[in-house]
Amino acid sequence: MRSDLVRMRYMFFQAMGRTMEEMEKPMVAIVNSQNELVPGHIHLNEIAASAREGVISAGGTPFEFPAIAICDGITMGHAGMCYPLPSRELIADSIEAMMEAHTLDAMVLVTGCDKITPGMMMAAARLDVPSIIINGGPMLGRRFGEDRPGALEFELTGCGACPGLFTANSMACMAEALGIALAWNSCIPAVYGQRRVLAKQSGVALMKLWDKQIIPSQILTRKAFENAIRVDMAIGGSSNTILHLMALAHEAKVDIDLDLFDKMSRTTPRLCNFSPAGPYFMDDLFQAGGLVAVMKELSKKGMLHLDALTVSGQTLGEVIADAEITRPEVIRSIDNPYDSQGGLAILYGNLAPEGAVVKQSAVMPEMLKHTGPARVFDIEEEAVDAIQNGRIVKGDVVVIRYEGPKGGPGFREMIMATISIVGMRLEGEVALITDGRFSGATSGAAIGHISPEAMEGGPLAIVEEGDIIELDIPKKTLNVRLPQKEIKRRLAKWSPPPLKREVKSYLRRYSAQVTSASTGAILKVPE
Repeated sequence: MRSDLVRMRYMFFQAMGRTMEEMEKPMVAIVNSQNELVPGHIHLNEIAASAREGVISAGGTPFEFPAIAICDGITMGHAGMCYPLPSRELIADSIEAMMEAHTLDAMVLVTGCDKITPGMMMAAARLDVPSIIINGGPMLGRRFGEDRPGALEFELTGCGACPGLFTANSMACMAEALGIALAWNSCIPAVYGQRRVLAKQSGVALMKLWDKQIIPSQILTRKAFENAIRVDMAIGGSSNTILHLMALAHEAKVDIDLDLFDKMSRTTPRLCNFSPAGPYFMDDLFQAGGLVAVMKELSKKGMLHLDALTVSGQTLGEVIADAEITRPEVIRSIDNPYDSQGGLAILYGNLAPEGAVVKQSAVMPEMLKHTGPARVFDIEEEAVDAIQNGRIVKGDVVVIRYEGPKGGPGFREMIMATISIVGMRLEGEVALITDGRFSGATSGAAIGHISPEAMEGGPLAIVEEGDIIELDIPKKTLNVRLPQKEIKRRLAKWSPPPLKREVKSYLRRYSAQVTSASTGAILKVPE
């Protein structure tokens, strides 16, 4: 066992009350991201305790240590939003440090929200020891009426991740589709007893993985990633899933790119219509048959690799064999989809040579194609001020740049800009394009992740006030109506501007090391 290297230091463990009998068993990390700042994590001590019980019952000795967790909802609209995505790398790095320093044998990763789940999965792929994900589960969903224009469309109802198919729940779905979490991980509500049962079962399953020495590299294969992308497109997941799946694939040494997402989007029917695009929440998915029912439908057209291994020890085909849809209005059949294409689309053009991302399932039909004059802003706050004070009008294209991974730095969500557009009742009349990113709760013609970003000299940097922007989501294009000669002329005169905000030490290091959104915004590792 890896832990043999520290077992000889028994006196230290004895000082903490550990017996020799406990120390002879596999030493299992319970990585717990509980804290008192994040609704999706406030209850995770209960989940961790259940996972601990499962590990003990199956013959392991658990050792719990923490991971940080940031709430995107609390950080939105201010400089704190610079930190959530960079925290993903901190989470992966800190788990690596604890696991390698103490040479533990396996990991149960107790997670919840947006960047924590991918960060933990990245650590699992990097360390390649038996590992399993258990999410804290979603909130119960409850929608506001039409009398709250501009407000978020749902009410927060106790502990758990925000109830719609935003980034947190999208990534819980990705963990399940990848096979690194047990079935039903994605949608059992946080307040249900079944969530604690699943956590206990996850602890037991981990020990079976350890017994058989099944490691993440056997699960996080090319087939697993293709399965996850298919599922992502079928459910209409958050645009942030692309960033996180690419970063995870990098850690798993699996080669995927934006072209794969584009290909699968074009050929995967969308079977679900969850908030923010539609009326349903994650507890509806739970009642409708779960993600396993979605995957069962996709399998009917041969769209999944059913031989992919999962942490249950079974193949994906075995996991979904008995799944069925119990609410057909929530999960449509493969022959009656909401749309013939997936929820996400990849756009290319002279503004996005390396690609851009849009959640096309959340775009109003009249905005799928749009041409209008650029209204250019170099920071989100300036754009929000213009929108809220009536300086953005019908037909405009709001351009927000220098908000990419390097330019932000930190790749902020432009959620206050999108909320402001909705609040001013412009969502059917105004588009927004940016090298920043969006919340999973964003709807409308909001195109993000434009790559290369402006701070790296991407074409977005030379767009001027009044330039005509053309977007065509059905044709997957995003262009500025300028000759290439003019674009080159402007780029030759361009130089990087100073950062728009005060940046502390970690963000400076992050800005210096982070790569493009088109590669998952990962950190460059020196050769």
